[in-house]
Amino acid sequence: MAEEKEKKVTRKEEKEEAEATARGAGEKAAPKKEAAEKKAAPKKEEAPQEPQIDVDSLPLVARVKGAKGGLIEDVKYFRGEITFVVKREGILEVCEFLKGDPECQFDFLTEVIGVHYPKREEKPLEVVYHLYSTTKKHRVRLKVLLAEDEEVESVFPVWRSATWYEREAYDMVGIRFANHPDLKRILLPDDWKGHPLRKDYPLQGPPGYREAWIKAHCANTNKL
Repeated sequence: MAEEKEKKVTRKEEKEEAEATARGAGEKAAPKKEAAEKKAAPKKEEAPQEPQIDVDSLPLVARVKGAKGGLIEDVKYFRGEITFVVKREGILEVCEFLKGDPECQFDFLTEVIGVHYPKREEKPLEVVYHLYSTTKKHRVRLKVLLAEDEEVESVFPVWRSATWYEREAYDMVGIRFANHPDLKRILLPDDWKGHPLRKDYPLQGPPGYREAWIKAHCANTNKL
């Protein structure tokens, strides 16, 4: 009986020793496994960087700056798109050139947009012109920066469709276009206060203003 007890104790100790050895081997192998997994993990692909381009060497840029360089403040190139920042007083002259020059032929004014950057204290307003050539199949963007008390010349004499776009920029952002044939609101009533696409305009309009305007101008307001 004593011998059997001693054998059982011995087998138990051997079993415990084997389990401890196995645990130790597993703990040692874990860091190696983690290191191997990290090493084998595929590297994240970095976003392709925009290739460095000499903007002035682009044919359109060279053409415009060669003819109207004194009216161009800056030229930007990003993802195949050219943007000219034009002096406020030169926008009409630059647009006339871009439409009439045989190498440019921007005969289609896609849109005119007004933008408000309230944190840009000196010139918080911006007018953006998108042009397209139906013959050359190329595009260009123009920008004019404005102070709050400045206005920019209308490009209506170059593209007749500008009258609608400029009215919307006036209505929504408050940009004024000199010599526009009919500068007035196009989406909101003529006596509406403020310009809703300005960043500081309340999301739902000035408190109570909409309701007051409806009561003053609309019949059967009790049904609204």
